[in-house]
Amino acid sequence: MLDFYAIERLLTPEQRAVRDAVREFVDGEIIPNVREWWDRHEFPNAIKDKFGALGLFGANLPEEYGCAGIDSIAYGLINYELERGDSGLRSFASVQGALVMYPIFAYGSEEQRRRYLPELAAGRLIGCFGLTESDGGSDPGAMRTRAHRDGAGWILDGSKMWITNSPIADIAIVWAKDDDDVVRGFIVPAGTTGYSAPEIESKMSLRASSTGEIVLEECRVGPEALLPESKGLRSPLGCLTQARYGISWGALGALEAVYTCARDYAATRTTFGKPIAARQLVQDKLVRMVTDHSLGLLMSYQLGRLKDEKRMTFAQVSMAKRNNVRVALNGARLAREILGGNGISTEYPVIRHMLNLETVDTYEGTHDIQTLIIGREITGVNALE
Repeated sequence: MLDFYAIERLLTPEQRAVRDAVREFVDGEIIPNVREWWDRHEFPNAIKDKFGALGLFGANLPEEYGCAGIDSIAYGLINYELERGDSGLRSFASVQGALVMYPIFAYGSEEQRRRYLPELAAGRLIGCFGLTESDGGSDPGAMRTRAHRDGAGWILDGSKMWITNSPIADIAIVWAKDDDDVVRGFIVPAGTTGYSAPEIESKMSLRASSTGEIVLEECRVGPEALLPESKGLRSPLGCLTQARYGISWGALGALEAVYTCARDYAATRTTFGKPIAARQLVQDKLVRMVTDHSLGLLMSYQLGRLKDEKRMTFAQVSMAKRNNVRVALNGARLAREILGGNGISTEYPVIRHMLNLETVDTYEGTHDIQTLIIGREITGVNALE
């Protein structure tokens, strides 16, 4: 792991062991193949079994539900290493854990936890998270998807957009407003009548990830579908807080990948009789990248400690997501400059990471939305009013 500030010394033996196991997996299974997956716009279906066998799904949830039960820093290191391979594959695992398993754990019944969490942890079930709508985006409170009471059950109508995993998902966590305009969460099996999940084909980012819609047309579910403790917009936003934490680590893995590629390229690429690593402007770019990585890693490490102490705030998560993703994206752009024309070829990982990070910078709350969250926290004034 890129570690200019010796953060390795702060890790416990268990945290190092988790990091090393996932790093070995990424080096052996993902990095040699991801270029081909990305170029072909292909999600590698067989990878889900390997993720499950390694305990990468919902790894920070309790062991009694079939999960690894690791601490938040070890969980962050998983995200770091997966995104060092590819943002799309980290997104696959992050959605499964933070946006599908977490809401079942936090807002579901004990019966729902026992039924779904072990299957999701093993990768025998894959889930997706249906919050974003085509007209909503950064305003989830404006959602149009409705859940109408129908006897003991519910009828869901509406649609969701830009949903990671939806074309391959066995279940969806769907958020909808009930008859009292209260946001509720539902577990919807993919085979339910009226449910469909068409894939989004035309995208130039996260191409090794499966992305689609969720369409609900008089989709009837029973009372057991409702997450009983999901009440109000706070519930899905709580899931996003969990996801943003993992993203803050993951983006730094991508930054390591592009920095390492650019540094090694600069050491061997010669112009005017010298390697370009000897050029002041190239060194400036590399220094900015490694500095941003070091600062971001220190931030995420401390955030993980606060999370385990149950002192983490959503504004702190927003700051880490906002900063670390943006510096990773800027670092990828600097790496692309260092590689010159080779920077746009997928023979190198730089352009793939750069395009992936454009999406990571947007999802789970855009850079601007994170700015407003932090601004409200430090001033006490809501800038949207």
